[in-house]
Amino acid sequence: MSLIPKEVVDQVLVQADITEVVGDFVSLKKKGQNMWACCPFHHEKSPSFSVSPAKGIYKCFGCGKAGNSVQFIMDVEGTSFPEAIKYLAKKYSIEVPEDNPNPEYAKEQSERDSLFIVSDFANKHFQQNLHAHEQGGIGMSYLKQRGMSANTIKKYELGYSVDEWTDLTDAALKAGYQQKYLEATGLTIAKEDGKKYDRFRGRVMFPTHNVSGRVVGFGARTLKTNDKKSPKYLNSPESDIYHKSNVLYGLFQAKQAIRMQDMCYMVEGYLDVLSLHQGGIENVVASSGTSLTEGQIKLIARYTENITVLYDGDAAGIKASLRGIDLILESGLNVDVVTFPEGEDPDSYIQKVGDTAFKAYIQEHSQDFISFKTSLYAAEAKGSPVKKAEAIREIVASIAKIPDSIKRTVFFRSCSLIFDIDEQVLISEYNKMQLQDRQQQQKQDGPEHFMAPPFAEPEPEKPISDMDMLKRYEREIVRMLLNYPNRVLEEGMNTCQYMLEQLEDVEFRTPLYARLMDLIKDKLCDGNLATAEDFINHPDQEIRTEATNLLSDPHELSHNWETHHIFVPTESDLLPYGAERAVLRLKWRNVELMIKGEMEKLRLVTDPQEQIQQLTFIRNLKTLHCQLGDMLGIVIG
Repeated sequence: MSLIPKEVVDQVLVQADITEVVGDFVSLKKKGQNMWACCPFHHEKSPSFSVSPAKGIYKCFGCGKAGNSVQFIMDVEGTSFPEAIKYLAKKYSIEVPEDNPNPEYAKEQSERDSLFIVSDFANKHFQQNLHAHEQGGIGMSYLKQRGMSANTIKKYELGYSVDEWTDLTDAALKAGYQQKYLEATGLTIAKEDGKKYDRFRGRVMFPTHNVSGRVVGFGARTLKTNDKKSPKYLNSPESDIYHKSNVLYGLFQAKQAIRMQDMCYMVEGYLDVLSLHQGGIENVVASSGTSLTEGQIKLIARYTENITVLYDGDAAGIKASLRGIDLILESGLNVDVVTFPEGEDPDSYIQKVGDTAFKAYIQEHSQDFISFKTSLYAAEAKGSPVKKAEAIREIVASIAKIPDSIKRTVFFRSCSLIFDIDEQVLISEYNKMQLQDRQQQQKQDGPEHFMAPPFAEPEPEKPISDMDMLKRYEREIVRMLLNYPNRVLEEGMNTCQYMLEQLEDVEFRTPLYARLMDLIKDKLCDGNLATAEDFINHPDQEIRTEATNLLSDPHELSHNWETHHIFVPTESDLLPYGAERAVLRLKWRNVELMIKGEMEKLRLVTDPQEQIQQLTFIRNLKTLHCQLGDMLGIVIG
């Protein structure tokens, strides 16, 4: 893989704004000095993911993920360090010189990166076909007929695969791309007899992008309406970069609008997305004909808690997709539903009534999912007690997915009115379902869980080892040095100078903190103070991660204290006292460990004279231990 010059990496690290970078993937809200959001790396109901604009770092206090802008891209996209640098360089218009041009460049990339490169080549090839190939006019005529403007075609990078067996394959091989990557992405199909051909031929191409804008797969629509053997839509197969359950068509183009409007419109097809976006509804994505998955819901949850599903007028299709929406409820998101007149879909309806009338229709006909489902099932069950009972159980099952107890109560009341049934009956059914789920879970966990007594004795807490305790004290020293290196304490000495002088003869025993201390000492020897940036941008990932953890604070003082003129001292205000205590505690613990070590040595000494010397040394250590304990206010027996 080609190396990126250090000066380019440094320029990226300086220009990459952590708030902007993270803000492309999650919706951040300011609280105190930091920004907060629900973590994009694990499922959670309340925000524990913090971004510090001042320090240029992020930290999740739930799952532990932490780092700078580059590390965030590596974590969220699953890319290597060079690829994350290139991503940020592109975002901030920083030129990255390439040591090796194509086609050799593709060969030197990792397997995963090569798939991205081949997909990007195919995407550009299909676009070139649409605009310049003699067959491209067929695809362009279709798109114009469906009302697509030149801007929409360009923004969504629509293309065309010409009706020839090996058009793309031949072009890719000629450009130096390897066939194994064409096959791995599903762009080329290879037969056992050695013959190969393009998967997509004679189709309008809809590229699917991941959230960072890289092409991961394609959807393709045939224009041969009389060919019954050929499917209307053909999609890329699963690959290392394309997992249907974890992508949404149009999300890359829509994410900013979703965040700004705090709403995501969910449709089914590619043309639904394109027509709505062209009509001014830019916060729209499509599941591309697949049932909603937990991965897709998590993607949307990065940007908003509100989803409105726009259904076609087909009643059978609506019922088939209801269960997918239960997953949205289970994730704690708010779901509304809009249905269109029979025979209409979002694309056809906006083309029919125009942009303004379409937006008004959505506003007027939007209703929450539970009310919609309740009304739908109530209408079907009318006149049939058996169907009514089944419908009620279906509704209660959906309400049970909602984690918020207040929302559940409101929906139980609404459901009881529509079905004309006592609210308590619905709650009883809900409780029964919950009990059955718990019992089923216990059975799956095994008999030892199922038969466990209700009031089992709690396990005793494991005692903290001497080395773990020492590690905590060493960690505290490094934490203070990273957070307050140049704070003047007393007699003109800053935190770094004071602590290093006091700990001159103390050797750190935890390898990671010993390395961090060495870096701090080396900087000071060169006449400089180590800064937070030296560590959060360090080449060693272990150092980067730990430095970010040490620089992150989950707690902030409320501004209400200031408002009411109540002074609450902060750690910074008490730093001289805190630094002195941190040094004393580490020394006290080190002396304690030395005493234990010398006592062990004493057991092995047989010579009386050596025993006296050893006992004298231990007595002196104990005296020092007591003196340090007195300074710390620790009573030692």
